[in-house]
Amino acid sequence: MSEIILPPSLTAIRDDFLALEQRDRLQLLLEFSQELPALPPRYAEHPDLLERVEECQAPVFIFPEVDSDGIFHLHATAPAEAPTTRGFASILAQGLDGLTAQQVLDVPDDFPYMIGLTEAVSPLRIRGMLGILGRIKRAVRAHLG
Repeated sequence: MSEIILPPSLTAIRDDFLALEQRDRLQLLLEFSQELPALPPRYAEHPDLLERVEECQAPVFIFPEVDSDGIFHLHATAPAEAPTTRGFASILAQGLDGLTAQQVLDVPDDFPYMIGLTEAVSPLRIRGMLGILGRIKRAVRAHLG
C-alpha cells in the first residue's frame, strides 16, 4: 500500500488536528471558521457566480478558480451560524490555495476523514466537507477540459 502524499499545506492542517485530543479538534475547527477569507469584491457583488454546495446543511457557496498561471484559488462563503461547515470551507480554502490544478485533483477524495473529526462531528457534516471537495475537483476538471 502506497503512502498518501498530501501537499504541505494540507499536511500541516491534518497534523495540527491529529496532534490534539478529540474535544480540542472541534475548537480548532471553530478557529478555522473564523479564518474563512472574505470574498473578493468581484464575487461579493455577484453572488450569482457562486455555486451552492447542496451536500451541506448550511448554505455554503463556492467559486473554485484556476488563474492564468494554473494556480488554484477557492472563494467560499458560509454563515457564521454554521461554524462547522464554515470551518470545513476555510480548511479547504486555506489548504488548497496556491496549489496547481493537478495538485488539487491529487488530494485524496477522503481527505475530510484524515483530519480526525469523525468522532467530533456528525457524518452528515463530514458529508458536507466531502461535497465541497468533490465540487472543487469537478470545477478543476472542467477548467482543464
